[in-house]
Amino acid sequence: MDENEALLLGLLNSAPVVDGRPTDLLDGAAGRDLARGWGGTGSDDELAALRSARQSLQAVVRGASTTDLDGLGRIVDGAVRTPRPTLDGVVWDLRTPDDDRLAVEAVLAWSDVLSRFPGRLRACANDECNLFLVDHSRPGTAKWCSMATCGNRMKARAFARRSAG
Repeated sequence: MDENEALLLGLLNSAPVVDGRPTDLLDGAAGRDLARGWGGTGSDDELAALRSARQSLQAVVRGASTTDLDGLGRIVDGAVRTPRPTLDGVVWDLRTPDDDRLAVEAVLAWSDVLSRFPGRLRACANDECNLFLVDHSRPGTAKWCSMATCGNRMKARAFARRSAG
């Protein structure tokens, strides 16, 4: 998993359901630490921008609407990427306010993942789960964030329904 995919999934999956209750890993000191771990500032404004980006990205991945795309547009509005030649080729420097940079990078990561893995970014098929995955399987048929948790639960439920009928 490259850093774009790691950032995107890290943000998308920062609101897991734990023991049946939604949680927010971007809250408080833990949220500041998480943002800093991704190279951010950890400021309250940055966390607010990340929550906004997460909400729009989750909605778009689940089934884009114009409103959700508008939300992504507001996040990247004003961001500028400029080319800079290096001995290893051209790199693109992102210019945006520090507190917005990580949210902008997450939206750019989403675009990168979509282009490299078309149709493979999806929400977990378990309706009780709030996690997302990038399907790297050869046939492209992965459904669950984790086979060990959601996959086994869903298969056990399907078996129980078949057995009861």
